[in-house]
Amino acid sequence: MPNSPDPLSPADDPRSLSIVIPMYQEVDNVEPLLSRVHEALAGYNAPWELILIDDGSRDGTGPRLVQQAERHGPHVRVIRFRRNFGQTAAMQAGFDAARGRLIATLDGDLQNDPADIPRMVDELLERDLDLLQGWRKDRQDALLLRKIPSRIANRLIGRVTGVDLHDYGCSLKIYRSEVIKEVRLFGEMHRFIPVWVAGVTAPERMGETVVQHRARAFGSSKYGISRTFRVLLDLLAAFYFLRFGARPGHFFGSIGLVFGMLGALMMSWLMAVKFVLGEDIGQRPLLFVAILFLVVSIQLLTTGVLAEVMSRTLFASGERTHHCICWQSDPQQAGWMSAT
Repeated sequence: MPNSPDPLSPADDPRSLSIVIPMYQEVDNVEPLLSRVHEALAGYNAPWELILIDDGSRDGTGPRLVQQAERHGPHVRVIRFRRNFGQTAAMQAGFDAARGRLIATLDGDLQNDPADIPRMVDELLERDLDLLQGWRKDRQDALLLRKIPSRIANRLIGRVTGVDLHDYGCSLKIYRSEVIKEVRLFGEMHRFIPVWVAGVTAPERMGETVVQHRARAFGSSKYGISRTFRVLLDLLAAFYFLRFGARPGHFFGSIGLVFGMLGALMMSWLMAVKFVLGEDIGQRPLLFVAILFLVVSIQLLTTGVLAEVMSRTLFASGERTHHCICWQSDPQQAGWMSAT
C-alpha cells in the first residue's frame, strides 16, 4: 500500500502528475490497464495519482474499477457517472478532480501505451510546452474505417483552425494543469482539445511526439465511419467559437450584411426596371428573391445583436457548466503514490 502524504504538498512539485482515463464498456480492460499504468509509473520520480471515470457503463466496468482501486491504494480515484454523458464530460470531470501540476490523458482500451507517459512528461518540460500531443505514426487500426477518415479530418482541422497537428484523435496527451483547467469542455469537444487550448495559449507552445499504438485486444471500438460526419459539424462549431466566440455579432452581422447588400442591389435594379423602363415587376422571381434576402439580412443582424448580449452576459456571470456525477471514491481520503 503506497504512502499517503499531505495532499497539498504534491501540488508544489512541478512534476506531480494526474493521469485521467475515461472508460465506457471496458470491463475486460480494467485490470490489465491498471497493471500497465503502475508498471509504467514505477520509476516516476514525483507524486502521481490515477483518476478513472466510468461513463455510465452497463457491463460491470464501474464495480471492477472500484475493486481495482481498493487493491492498488488511495492514489487510484474512481468517478462514476449515473448514466452515459459521453467522453467529453468524462474528461472534464477528470480535469476538475486532478490535483497534479501536470495532467496526462489516455484511452481505456489499451491501445495507448502508458509507458510513453514518463518520456512525454520529460519532453514537455524540456521543450517548455503547455500541451504535448501524441502522434500514432504507426497506427494499428483498420485502414478504411479509421485511418483514412482520420487523416482527412486531421488535415481539414489543421487548415481550418491553423493548429497543424498530425493526429488530433490520439487521446494520449500531456497538459499543464493551469492551462487545460482554463478550458471548459462540453458537447463532444474532446476531439478538438488542442484547438480549444489554442484559445488560452500560443500555438507555438503546443507540440507533438510519436507514441506507440497497439491493436485492440479486448472489447469493441465505440467509433465508426459515422463519426466523420459528426466531426465536420464539430469542426464548424470549433471554428465559430475559436474565431467569433467573444464577438458573435461579427459572424452573424457579416453574413447579414452580405444578404442585405445583395437584396438592396436586386431591389435597386427592379426599381429602375419599374420606373425607368416602365415594365411590370410584380410577377418576377427576382422580386421574391430580393425580399427573401432582405428578410434574412434583418434576421441575421438581430441574431447577431442577441448573440452579443448573451455572450456579454455569460462572460459577466462567469458561470460554468456542471455535470451530475456520482463519486465512488472519497476525494478527501484519496492519496498520492509516493515518489520512488
